[in-house]
Amino acid sequence: MDRRTPPGLLRTVDRALLVLLAFERNRSDWGVTEIAEEFGWDTSVAQRLLATLAGRGFLVSDPATRRYRIGPAAMRLGRLWDRSGTLELLARPVLDELCRRTGDHVLLCVPDNFHMRCVAAAEGRAGPLRYYPLVGELYPAHAGATSKSYFAFLPDERRHLLFRGRPMARFTERTVTDPDLLEEEFHQVRARGYAWTVGEYDTGVATVAVPFFLGREPYGSLSLGGPEERFPDGPEDRLDALRQAARLLESRLTTPPRGTGRAPRK
Repeated sequence: MDRRTPPGLLRTVDRALLVLLAFERNRSDWGVTEIAEEFGWDTSVAQRLLATLAGRGFLVSDPATRRYRIGPAAMRLGRLWDRSGTLELLARPVLDELCRRTGDHVLLCVPDNFHMRCVAAAEGRAGPLRYYPLVGELYPAHAGATSKSYFAFLPDERRHLLFRGRPMARFTERTVTDPDLLEEEFHQVRARGYAWTVGEYDTGVATVAVPFFLGREPYGSLSLGGPEERFPDGPEDRLDALRQAARLLESRLTTPPRGTGRAPRK
């Protein structure tokens, strides 16, 4: 993450946003001194920034430890993001270009409890996969590359909580419902960096998918799919294009498009 304030923008606001972006799964709380050392600021600057963010509810201070955690105002913005359509807006050029390069159906999906929900799609040359829109469809966590490419990259203990002791439906004769076999597949997907399935969720449909990340966290999956006859040699000839698209998507979700961040001239 670039920590330099772009020319023309307010440094104090930028610093406050850098503080918020410093919180991740493996770093859920910060102290004043730690923030000051992390960014090379005076302790007094770090204190004022943290106190201001806490004052607006974006952080919460633990009175016992004097350490700060993400607050409820951040949750409110997160919920607004889910319904805003901004993800589809940012992803659309990436999906359309990937569809143009491969000719396959392209799906962008995010987790929704024990499913992956399609939030954007581009239709390939083979014609519709469904008689209803792809956007909004829920894909089960245990069946198909679209889901497996995401769930494979969750921490093992979190994935175990989701999959152990849960009944899983069989959609085709190739659907895997045994938790131990699924766990083996998840480790294989994580080792090679992508998921590849044929006929696990829909008979005759092949899918290759990769995860995309926000920071170190898996956020969703990007997949290519179509009739299995379109993949006579497997997924290898599409992997470069798919991985490049995922990296470009990550960039668009973490770096604002050039020219949109400057304050307007008066």
